[in-house]
Amino acid sequence: MLELPHARSPLPALAWAAVATCYGLLFLGAEREWALGGLLLGALIAIVLGARSGIADKIRQSIGGNERLFDLATMAGVLVAALFFHEEHFIILMMTTALLLMVAALGLTIQFGYCGVVNFAGAAFLGIGCYTAGVVTKYTSLPSFLTLPLGGVMAALIGSILILPVLRTRGHYAALVTIAFGILFKVFLEVNDTLGGPQGIQVKPLVLFGWNFNTPLRIGGFTASFYFSYLLLALLLLVLSFAFVRRLERSWIGLAMDAVRLDETAAASYGLDVARWKVLAFTLGNVLAGVAGGAYGHVLGFIAPNNFAFADSLVLVSIVLLGGIGNAWGVAVAAAFVVILPEKFQIIQEYRFVLYAVLVILILLFRPAGLLPRALREYFPPGDRAGAA
Repeated sequence: MLELPHARSPLPALAWAAVATCYGLLFLGAEREWALGGLLLGALIAIVLGARSGIADKIRQSIGGNERLFDLATMAGVLVAALFFHEEHFIILMMTTALLLMVAALGLTIQFGYCGVVNFAGAAFLGIGCYTAGVVTKYTSLPSFLTLPLGGVMAALIGSILILPVLRTRGHYAALVTIAFGILFKVFLEVNDTLGGPQGIQVKPLVLFGWNFNTPLRIGGFTASFYFSYLLLALLLLVLSFAFVRRLERSWIGLAMDAVRLDETAAASYGLDVARWKVLAFTLGNVLAGVAGGAYGHVLGFIAPNNFAFADSLVLVSIVLLGGIGNAWGVAVAAAFVVILPEKFQIIQEYRFVLYAVLVILILLFRPAGLLPRALREYFPPGDRAGAA
């Protein structure tokens, strides 16, 4: 099948990135509930009209044919939004939190979306990274920037406790195993005085090459929020994680994981070591969650067991489900939705979670595969499709 010429044009993809950036600026800057409601209604109408008119398909084809350019445009859009709100502490914190949760959710994407390994303890592995940062900065003299890789290593090591029961169970039973682990992790934190018990533990600032990340960023006449440095770090982690997950999906490793997810019996009959690929997916996913947790601990500055309850694991799972299982871009969209929307509707207090729950139900009802369902696996790079056809 030949690829249409307009599918390779970068203009629709760049236009979509520009529109999304402008919409994000308006939504982040809106403070009145009627303005937020209008923006949500406008987005819904635009999505419906775009789907019916075929514009959405053209944008999707353009993005598929110009992925690297679209990735750069999206990253530039995030930087534009950060620079626009550089003095707004709360907005920069929201953006940083969303970016770090995207990294953790990408770890679940490897587990859920690629290999079919169920994990309802995402917040626990995020917490392992956070508490690793707390312990390293409080009890050791190690450089604080080592907390990020150490958080990933600790999450992988502690996660190895779950490998055997996860391999021996499937479906609902595997979910119960991870749920039990998440609950036990929270209880362990509450009874461990070394880790601060129920009161929690302080995480000292991240220091890199003498630069304290808790210090407001000043360059000439430019002064940014003290969260701005963490936002740049979170964006860097997301870019690296996104590139890694995408490369993993398109490699022969991702192909083997897909085979295990679709049919374990058939995969085993063709010589694939099912246990090997499940262990690899579970470990890699936990590493990403632990690295995100290491950075998140520094952002929060003080962590407690209540930050990593089962409800927080459900938030991570909902990001993966709402975005579209196995779609990295879907994770990015859903994380922004899940983190920012409830915070922007604080004016209606507790009812904002009711609104959030209703929106989630509507999305699952009308888009059961998620906002951005994962496309069929492709075996040729975008530039080789026409030649392969």
